[in-house]
Amino acid sequence: MEFHHICVIGLGYIGLPTSSMFASKGIRVTGVDNNAHVIDSLRQGKVHIFEPGLNEVAQQALKNGTLQVSAQPVEADAFIIAVPTPFYDDKKADLSYVRSAAEGIVPVLRPGNLVVLESTSPPLTTREVVQPILERSGLKAGVDFLLAYSPERVLPGRILQELVENARVIGGIDDASALAGCNLYRVIVKGEIVLTDATTAEMVKLMENTYRDVNIAIAMEFSRLADRFGVDVWEAIAIANRHPRVKILSPGPGVGGHCISVDPWFLVEKAPDITQLIQTARVVNDSQPEFVLQIIKRLLPDLRGKRVAALGLAFKPDVDDLRESPAVEVVHLLAKAGAVVTACEPFRPDFSIEGVSVTGSLADALRDAEFIVLLVGHAQFKALYPTEVAGMTSARLVLDLVNGFPREAWENAGFTLERLGDRKNSSL
Repeated sequence: MEFHHICVIGLGYIGLPTSSMFASKGIRVTGVDNNAHVIDSLRQGKVHIFEPGLNEVAQQALKNGTLQVSAQPVEADAFIIAVPTPFYDDKKADLSYVRSAAEGIVPVLRPGNLVVLESTSPPLTTREVVQPILERSGLKAGVDFLLAYSPERVLPGRILQELVENARVIGGIDDASALAGCNLYRVIVKGEIVLTDATTAEMVKLMENTYRDVNIAIAMEFSRLADRFGVDVWEAIAIANRHPRVKILSPGPGVGGHCISVDPWFLVEKAPDITQLIQTARVVNDSQPEFVLQIIKRLLPDLRGKRVAALGLAFKPDVDDLRESPAVEVVHLLAKAGAVVTACEPFRPDFSIEGVSVTGSLADALRDAEFIVLLVGHAQFKALYPTEVAGMTSARLVLDLVNGFPREAWENAGFTLERLGDRKNSSL
């Protein structure tokens, strides 16, 4: 099966890179988004997402016309749904964007088309949500058109590389749909392509991120235990990981991003009675920002009026993605406790947090600070010379939540450096 025109619905962190990569192979791509600002920006050749290499690939595709943008789906050979799947306050999946995308395809769906859902979704979403909507067209899935699920499995900061190199899972509602999905993605994927059924593919994506979430949760609990027992958790983890069958991950201020902090809840939603471990891991990781606040209160018992420089707001280092970021939650809690917080986020200096000043300038964040907290291990923060920082601020108390600052260098520069999960070396 050949594809000459692909319509990608959703031009966010996954949809735009995917569209750009297909377009870079000479395939005509129409990218669709309901955000007028996104459409207008792209029509002007401006890429609204920071991702290494994306700007160049997208701009070239827009310039040569292989990538065009639209506010509505258009007729095509294949449709890829790459819209967000957030959750409601009760941790249930919000599939409104998926439903809306599928409904937008109905008027332009034609016999022989392939529709692929990429959005991370609870098991059975492809069959029980997307398929019935598409069949309102009068066409039958598996007979008149093909339908598959293929989850994105890429890491922000490496999206373009991993879209090409990572193994791709494609689950069809039937064998023909899975094979058609394979033909589509083989255009850009050099890695292995694994074919299965749609529900298995949905579960595979959730299993991958849930596995990571559970392993992060134990690292978080180890940091709390080390804090209680007077141990350096970073030293303990390094020693434990010398065991050939042990690989403990690193703790931090919490778990963020649109995958690991969200996906496990999709399994809990579908089977709450048999997911106790998954639920517990989520509770542990979601409560880590509050644990961080208690550490800060131990260092500064009265936060009212204290001027805090918070370094980093993104959910992980060196990206501009702040979705579900634990760093943002820590900053919220500090402000709620009465601290005067200035957050430095070089990748999103325009981000807005109520009651908090956000800047892209490290100097502005440090200038009047009394206390510094490293929330995100951005490379530029980890590369700071403590002697230079000492000249930028009178603050001498630092809390490192990601093991990003070398203790000896900072202490030699006159700072008191505290670390998450390290009561062994604490001076307070």
